[in-house]
Amino acid sequence: MHFKWNYNPPTPEQQLSAKELGEKLGLNPVLAQLLIRRGITTESAAKRYFRPQLADLINPFLMKDMDIAVDRLNDAMGRKERIMVYGDYDVDGCTAVALVYKFLQQFYSNIEYYIPDRYEEGYGVSMKGIDYAHEQGVKLIIILDCGIKAFEEIAYAKELGIDFIICDHHVPDETMPNAVAILNPKRPDDAYPFKHLCGCGVGFKLMQAFAKNNNIPFSRLIPLLDFCAVSIAADIVPVTDENRILAFHGLKQINQNPNIGLKAIIDVCGLQGRELAMSDIIFKIGPRINASGRMENGKMSVDLLVEKDYFTAIQQAHQIDAYNEQRKDIDKQMTEEANQIVARLESQKHQSGIVLYDENWKKGVIGIVASRLTEMYFRPTVVICRDGDLATGSARSVTGFDVYSAIKSCRDLLMNFGGHTYACGLTLRWKDVPEFRRRFHKYVEENIDSAQTEPTIDIDAEIDFKDINKRLHSDLKRFAPFGPCNAKPIFCTRGVYDYGTSKVVGRDQEHIKLELVDSKSSDVINGIAFGQSAAARYIKSKRSFGIAYTIEENIYKRGTMQLQIEDIRPEEDV
Repeated sequence: MHFKWNYNPPTPEQQLSAKELGEKLGLNPVLAQLLIRRGITTESAAKRYFRPQLADLINPFLMKDMDIAVDRLNDAMGRKERIMVYGDYDVDGCTAVALVYKFLQQFYSNIEYYIPDRYEEGYGVSMKGIDYAHEQGVKLIIILDCGIKAFEEIAYAKELGIDFIICDHHVPDETMPNAVAILNPKRPDDAYPFKHLCGCGVGFKLMQAFAKNNNIPFSRLIPLLDFCAVSIAADIVPVTDENRILAFHGLKQINQNPNIGLKAIIDVCGLQGRELAMSDIIFKIGPRINASGRMENGKMSVDLLVEKDYFTAIQQAHQIDAYNEQRKDIDKQMTEEANQIVARLESQKHQSGIVLYDENWKKGVIGIVASRLTEMYFRPTVVICRDGDLATGSARSVTGFDVYSAIKSCRDLLMNFGGHTYACGLTLRWKDVPEFRRRFHKYVEENIDSAQTEPTIDIDAEIDFKDINKRLHSDLKRFAPFGPCNAKPIFCTRGVYDYGTSKVVGRDQEHIKLELVDSKSSDVINGIAFGQSAAARYIKSKRSFGIAYTIEENIYKRGTMQLQIEDIRPEEDV
């Protein structure tokens, strides 16, 4: 994979601004420049960025329908109605259900939770779930991370005397379901100032409003912020503004006193004893919470997240860890099959999007496979599997391309669809898949910019190895938590040489463990380049090269740093 490096060196005016800001903050000018690139140009803004305050969370009653939702929840409790907390089976849905259920359970006992079965009920609100709620005498359902398009289901529930409060963050249609209250900052008629909450974030805002209305101290919500951090990381929403505050304090909670279910997952992952970051959630914790919903039923993950006994929780965590291992095997097999199809379809090479379908693929893993293919081929991708006469698809996109709009352009072929700019789900008739594929390709071809399908690395700053020290690394940590719109800074260094001890490592010899020097110092810097063993021959040729990298803590040698190298380029190409 050859990346295009995007780097705009700072102008003399920007360098002067960075120097002045750095002096005020006691910060390296290189890092002050990173702040300026993020739109943070004053000392006060920098202090808010480095020390996000829970006091700066937005008033939840600014969200449309929030007052109605809280009134209905209060009425349900006052009348001792049975309440159901209902959520999607992914990480965002499961953490949202756990947060709302655990908080309300402290004040009200006539409450239960429900996660639909991916294979029997499909995505979102199901008729089976409503029938179950009716049998249990439920009068109010709080639906989390889905529901914004459940028109028929919510109408059916209303006939049975069941009200809905929708807490969703997916893009709504022009019309919305007949629910008592619809909490969704993406509503076109909602003036809520932050539009990018995840489903768990919307659930948190409902609980924040409920607490405020009932004079419950905000401190009672703080122990549940770890669920917010997990959902923000796993759902890949922008880590800015309100999400940054929730993620910052949620990570603090995870590292200091996590909920028992999360602690069990952390222990099963082998992450105990070190400071956890958003990347640990994305690559370790999130996939395990997802695994039960992908392989069996997502309710198992919520059972774990709300568990109060550690010994029970650790047994449950081992079970979902086993599901995660099964998921990885199926994921690997399906990705290999999908790659073979891409290789066989000569026409795919000339198209700006990828649509693949197979009758035997597993519904719970198609989203992961779509993500893998998007990363490999840098094109919007839809992966589809068969479910009787129907087809279920999962779409993922590249930076800057709105795959939701691409899917929406085919809506007359679809029975259901939903999502946001970079990820969507869809259902259609199996017989319509070829026509969907044709029209999706046509839309992408007409609307995508060729630059969006080009693998690119955005370089934040060019530095030398002599600039890398413990102080720089310590200050870099203050930029966390990282995620979309607040990416981990990527640096580049030119004129780099192998110290003579770099070597290929890994089970399949696919990685390179590097020991490097540059032309301006004799300091030896350690690095790891995952999946880049093809560059080993050039590295060992004793010629100079350029590297793009992030600066990480070496978890195997505490207190030391290593470079995680994203790209290696011969000097003449840099």
